[in-house]
Amino acid sequence: MRRILVVITFIAATAVTAWGAATPQELERLGKDLNFAGAEKAGNKEGTIPAWDGKDVPLAGWSHGKNRGDYWKYKDEKPLFSIDASNVDKYKDQLSPGQVQWVKQTKGYRMDVYPSHRNAGYPDWIEANIRKNAAGAAKLSKDGTDVVDAVLPGILFPLPKDGSEIIWNFIMRYKGIGTEWPRTTTAVSPRPGSTEWLDPAGPQQVFHPWGKKGSMSPKEAGYLIYCIDFGYDSPAALAGQRIFICDYTNKDREAFFYFPGQRRVRRLPAYTYDAPQIGFENQYPLDTAWVFLGRPDRFDWKIVGKKEMYVPYNSFGMYDFRKPLHDVLQLKHLANDSRRYELHRVWVVEATVKKGMRHTMPKRIYYFDEDTYLALIADQYDAKGGLWKVEEGYPIPIWELGGTFDHYPFASYDLVSGRYVCDQSSIGTGKDMRYHTDSKDPRFSTDWYTGENLRSISER
Repeated sequence: MRRILVVITFIAATAVTAWGAATPQELERLGKDLNFAGAEKAGNKEGTIPAWDGKDVPLAGWSHGKNRGDYWKYKDEKPLFSIDASNVDKYKDQLSPGQVQWVKQTKGYRMDVYPSHRNAGYPDWIEANIRKNAAGAAKLSKDGTDVVDAVLPGILFPLPKDGSEIIWNFIMRYKGIGTEWPRTTTAVSPRPGSTEWLDPAGPQQVFHPWGKKGSMSPKEAGYLIYCIDFGYDSPAALAGQRIFICDYTNKDREAFFYFPGQRRVRRLPAYTYDAPQIGFENQYPLDTAWVFLGRPDRFDWKIVGKKEMYVPYNSFGMYDFRKPLHDVLQLKHLANDSRRYELHRVWVVEATVKKGMRHTMPKRIYYFDEDTYLALIADQYDAKGGLWKVEEGYPIPIWELGGTFDHYPFASYDLVSGRYVCDQSSIGTGKDMRYHTDSKDPRFSTDWYTGENLRSISER
């Protein structure tokens, strides 16, 4: 079937400021022919991308703790077709270069393409916050590196005119007040010729102080983006290690790491950007988590355009906590039947390292879903301009948050070594991850994330 490639090219604005209030005419379109993410509600001309209908709801009987995929109304759909090494060139215009290369070089890898569903929405009170941001409440610093003001939670820039606005839309996406994993596995596939995985595991929490129902400014939230609490309970060599990370909208990261062998908490001021995560054989740079993690201040962000692409979407197979870990995380790639792809319109944004800055991946191309601003695909290039890594995030509707979408599980495939990382999934743990809209748990408070508290709770 012939598919139309939709590309909208933008002229990059000067460094003065590309962000600001939408015009009255643009504001009038929100909630009418545009949804509250600023995406065109209409589908494409061929009908392969449907009109937006938003606010996905589960089938009757779902509650937290039950497998989410069993309660999705489209759970019985079959693939329309599959993409593999034999036909990938036919679809290359709707894939990223990194996806194409990975399909070609990875034996047995397949992308099953399903009917598309535009089922991402927001509660009414968040839509009201988004409208205020679009009217001018959301402001970035002149260089786009800091969030000066906004009405949170909600999309900061639903009518983006600059790549910095899009990456901040992703970073500050609504995820409730926090997320909890009773246990999650950080897995790195074996070295070539080996079958030995790196797969340490433990509990994790992520806290967003601005995620409560209502509205809050970045200042009222202490300029926090999130705080992360992660600790290892296996293997024995890592058990007891624990880290606190807090990222901010206007200043550098704070990170504290507890080393049980030393019985000490150390502050790690350089544990950010492309620094490798401790214990993973240099396979896992910190800012590749969740497809992108941290502040975007080392890069210039440019909108390249918009296009139709096959992207991970409604990826319930990556949330099935009942499945054994290595039934899904297979030797060379994630199981084909655990990934789902759909045709969607995405923003294409190029990140180029700023003059005077350094990064092991100085050029990065991100593909953001137009309905959610989720970073669904990223191609990472090395200093010589060669493709190095391709990443995918696996989103689903988060029913407890009123229909918004999110992704934590992601995979990062190394096109050079053939190894891959998969993290933030609950697969193999027997328990689902949980999004909280409110909580009195002390882990969902700023007082929890101090070096003193990490020392106190780790030395018990």
